[in-house]
Amino acid sequence: MSSTLAPDIATAAADAAFAREAAAFAADGYVVLRGLVPAASCDAIAAEVDASLHPVLAPAEFEVDVGYPGAPESRDAAGGDTPRRLLHAYSRFAALRPLVTDERIARHLRAVMGTERVMLSQCHHNCVMTKAPGFSSETLWHQDIRYWAFERPELVSLWLALGDETAANGALQVIPGTHREAFADHRLDEARFLRPEQAENQALIARARTVELAKGDVLLFHCRAFHAAGRNLTDRLKLSCVFTYHAADNAPLPGTRSARYASIEL
Repeated sequence: MSSTLAPDIATAAADAAFAREAAAFAADGYVVLRGLVPAASCDAIAAEVDASLHPVLAPAEFEVDVGYPGAPESRDAAGGDTPRRLLHAYSRFAALRPLVTDERIARHLRAVMGTERVMLSQCHHNCVMTKAPGFSSETLWHQDIRYWAFERPELVSLWLALGDETAANGALQVIPGTHREAFADHRLDEARFLRPEQAENQALIARARTVELAKGDVLLFHCRAFHAAGRNLTDRLKLSCVFTYHAADNAPLPGTRSARYASIEL
């Protein structure tokens, strides 16, 4: 099968690039792969996603379902039918399936994860994030691992920008290095969000970086890296594809939500 990604580069240069990626990821808990996915592939995915938005086709999560700051108060309120995520993206969108299991993607994941066997989870993320003008919500500071159950908290998520992502339309923000830190329970609220009123958390949040992306850029980030996102203050819909991966020897715990669907080996 031909790759959907950009042409490969010379082996020696590729090995050096992968080593730099792994080092950056180990230090910061995230790394950005610029221009990894061609614009034509992004446009094909976006067209397929658009067909599931007018009307919104199930399964989907709506802004009102999460109740984050800025979300509509009810399904009957203005914007109450605004989707937040189109779920089960791997099985749902044909244009995405070969891309998120592509060997080129696998090589980047193997580098940052330090493993030869990488698995795509169908239980976590596996979605297209939709951030609509007017009714998108603010996502507070959190770690993705808070609701996941694996033998080790060492998963990596892939975020593909289908269009430009900036501070104005709610680009992801990441606090570098937090995947290597331990956080006492008193620093988190009952939903495991950072408590922003605490001085030690304010100092932590001051280290945050906004990860601005262009169409086709890919962000890889650790499941323990604290991240957040603002609202979409522009007049255009923002679309992002998000998938999560784990090492084959890092199994989901039996009987948990993380084990509901079988993972797919790349």
